[in-house]
Amino acid sequence: IDIIWQTGKPYSQNIVKPLDKRNFEVIRIGISADRETIYDRINRRVDIMMEKGLLKEAENLLPYRNQTALQTVGYTELFKYLDGEWSLDFAISEIKKNSRRYAKRQLTWLRKLDNIYWINYDYSLEELKEFLKKFNR
Repeated sequence: IDIIWQTGKPYSQNIVKPLDKRNFEVIRIGISADRETIYDRINRRVDIMMEKGLLKEAENLLPYRNQTALQTVGYTELFKYLDGEWSLDFAISEIKKNSRRYAKRQLTWLRKLDNIYWINYDYSLEELKEFLKKFNR
């Protein structure tokens, strides 16, 4: 109703705006790996994030913990540690578990997309160059 009142046009006329012609083509490329490799890389990444100060970052953000942007994997678990609900080891294991679950949901979503070109994460440079030649037009 607010849109109609402000524009003087029916809502349907306001939403039927032709898309601008883009001077590029969108190409979706997915990077695939076996589950064990993905999970191992996630676990290592969490360890590296902890080594590089994720806990200190979470401590500094504790006063803002209710902000939507901080209700994510990593901060949520560390806030529970900082509140004394969990041990640090348990919080880290939960970050790893929840990160793996998130990655699984992302892959499920990506696999449903049309027109996505999949490459393996361990392609050699030559294989990548050959793959990218498909898109040189």
